[in-house]
Amino acid sequence: MTTRAKLTVYSALASALATLCLLPLVTSGGWYLHACLLIALSAAAGAGLRRLPLPRWLVPAGQLLVLVYALMLGFAGSALTAGVLPGPRALDAVGTLLDGGMQDIQEYAIPAPATPGLRLILVGSVALVAVVVDAVAVTFRKAALAGLPLLALYSVGTGLADHDGRAWLWFLFAAFGYLLLLLAEGQDRLSRWGRVFHGGSRGESGGRLSHNGHRIGFLALATALVLPLFLGQWEFHLFGDRAGNGIGSGGNGSGVTTLDPLVTLAAKLSRPSGEEMLTYTMSGDNAGSTYLRTGALDEFNGTEWKLSPKDVSGNPRALPAPEGLAPSVTADPVATAFTVTDRMDSAWLPMPYPATEADPPGSWKYEGSTRTLIGDGKQTTRGLRYEVTSLDVRPTAAQLRTAGQVPEAIAKRYLTLPGDFPQAVATIATDVTRGKTTGYDKAVALQTWFTRTGGFTYSTDVGNGTGNDAILTFLENKKGFCVHYASTMAAMARALGIPARVALGFTPGQGLGGKSFKVTDREYHAWPELYFQGTGWLRFEPTPTRGSAPDYSDPVAAPSTAPTQQPTTAAPSTGAVPSASASSSCDGRQRQLGDCADQDKAALKAQGQRSWWLSWQALATVAGGLALIALLTAPMLWRAWVRRRRLGAAGRRRPGADPRTELTDQQVLAAWEELVDSAWDLGIPPDDSRTPRSAARRIAEAGELDADATAAAGRVALATERVLYARSGQSASALAPDVRTARDGLRASARRTGRARALLLPPSSARLWWRTTERVDDARDAVRGRLSRAGAALTGPFRRAWARLRGGKGGQGGSAGSPE
Repeated sequence: MTTRAKLTVYSALASALATLCLLPLVTSGGWYLHACLLIALSAAAGAGLRRLPLPRWLVPAGQLLVLVYALMLGFAGSALTAGVLPGPRALDAVGTLLDGGMQDIQEYAIPAPATPGLRLILVGSVALVAVVVDAVAVTFRKAALAGLPLLALYSVGTGLADHDGRAWLWFLFAAFGYLLLLLAEGQDRLSRWGRVFHGGSRGESGGRLSHNGHRIGFLALATALVLPLFLGQWEFHLFGDRAGNGIGSGGNGSGVTTLDPLVTLAAKLSRPSGEEMLTYTMSGDNAGSTYLRTGALDEFNGTEWKLSPKDVSGNPRALPAPEGLAPSVTADPVATAFTVTDRMDSAWLPMPYPATEADPPGSWKYEGSTRTLIGDGKQTTRGLRYEVTSLDVRPTAAQLRTAGQVPEAIAKRYLTLPGDFPQAVATIATDVTRGKTTGYDKAVALQTWFTRTGGFTYSTDVGNGTGNDAILTFLENKKGFCVHYASTMAAMARALGIPARVALGFTPGQGLGGKSFKVTDREYHAWPELYFQGTGWLRFEPTPTRGSAPDYSDPVAAPSTAPTQQPTTAAPSTGAVPSASASSSCDGRQRQLGDCADQDKAALKAQGQRSWWLSWQALATVAGGLALIALLTAPMLWRAWVRRRRLGAAGRRRPGADPRTELTDQQVLAAWEELVDSAWDLGIPPDDSRTPRSAARRIAEAGELDADATAAAGRVALATERVLYARSGQSASALAPDVRTARDGLRASARRTGRARALLLPPSSARLWWRTTERVDDARDAVRGRLSRAGAALTGPFRRAWARLRGGKGGQGGSAGSPE
């Protein structure tokens, strides 16, 4: 096997080994074999293309085309024309799968089911990385730089998944593959220098150099694995994730993920440490009963409550008015000052709800539908100090009972339940609220049932699911913690026609005296928020023995016998359960069992009404492709323009337009430069140490020119020497035909690949880069000179004054010390 073949094999092997770290992301590993097949296919395509006389940059382009076709064949084979030819239907099918995969990423927690969309994203991403690794390591022979895409692949896998201590294993595989690639590249580099004498016995192929390379590689790998065991007290987190991913952090700190925050919250509640998260001081009268809210989960798909896709914007200091709050409802402003400890590392900013003004330091984004502030990139709450102004909303029972009709947008978004929502849950909700005629009274009845009359107990020794099965189990066993109470009450409220969502955050915490409070990780909490027109979103507290119920939800203060003057909420659907939206009618379990085929076909048909390839993504892709084509053709176009300018254009004097027209010195030199660059493009680089005639003889010999072309090159060289060395007054004429004759001779003797390279990627286009860098350097020097002169002009008076001052002091000192 040749060294280049070894490089090809080892680059594919390195990509396959680095891909192993992505296995924990999904529940099934079948996609890995598909990814390995595409890695092998791209490697084989690269090996075949490199055997053809093609420019190197065309090899990865060809590999990408093969990869795209293989992905269409594997994921949208039925949409191909005649089963083999790609077309608009195949693009639409792939676009539908990509859209579904992006939605699955937002919907499922890790490990996610291996849906077709997720498999397409995983397999396509891995194959793309394999093409990049092969191009860098084999095509361009820069194996060390191939570690960058491999590192990116490893970082994504280990950064997203909880490997349960197995991250070192994925590191071992990825690093081993990279070391094999480096060793193969070293052998390839050494083989191009020739045979190396090892001094060993006959038949010895490795030699001391090869063995030493293996020893160094394995020693470095072992050191990288063992060294962190002795540096554990410094929390470098080289191989593993930081503990936890949720709305906050205790212990070692955590970042925030939107994959499944309720699961993370449950983990925090099951293992509280009592560590302080933050302290705050509030000016309102209800400081001891105000919850600190970080976010809200507004979509229920039957598998879990989750965040729907959000549109965030820059953080305005003054936030928009709360949704649905009428001026007639009492809402007093309250100021709160927060101090967050280093133990809380969250991307969601804790605030009382609804906040009206907040300006935390750092980079934060505002999400309007849930009125939350989310950190931008690496921005977190760790060690943050900030102030928030919020409203203490205190509606009366009469105002809640006479709430207006819910807006259509709110009803459509916050009344949706999955198509397989259990009928038993809706029946229980109807039975619990029997005799209640308003949405408010039904909400109070649900809260009272959970906290007092339903026989529920608080316990963290249960599962933390929030889907249909988890709700049924919770209602049967009547045992759970805040996650179960909040998610179940919100789902039951939707079944009763009351818009609802699940809020996350903290209970008020422990009093420090006055209106100051301390919040620990024991105060993590979840609760339902219900919407009433005229008052907006209101908190309810169904969890027994935790938190505090708001005053407006007290059944004593809000008797259910008061008359109803207006419709309260959007009317429930004709069935006991609201109809599901099209997007949520197939839950995660059905997806895993493959029961969504009919719905996927229907989605594909609907997608056909709006062609993906006419969307803004496709247009952006086309624009990017055109920009890439323009970049690739820039050398060819620039070279053609330079040749036309040197040899003449319409309306300009050109060297040889008219034999009777004498040329200027600049035109003669331009003709000589064109001859030299034409030879350079066809494989004969310039040699500035030669005289023009010597250079012309070299071009004629290397280019195997015939007699006419050699004579033409000689005439151009002789005219150039006259300009350079002869006395002024001598001139030349008709050099353009000679340049073209010599160039035609060079092209006739060159190979086809040489002529193609001279046309598409001429080496002489390097002059464009040289000229650009020279102009940039000149401009930079000019700017520096101007800045220096401006600085001297500004500081000159001060320096002269300082010099006079120092001279005056010196003179005074001298006169004082001299004798009279």
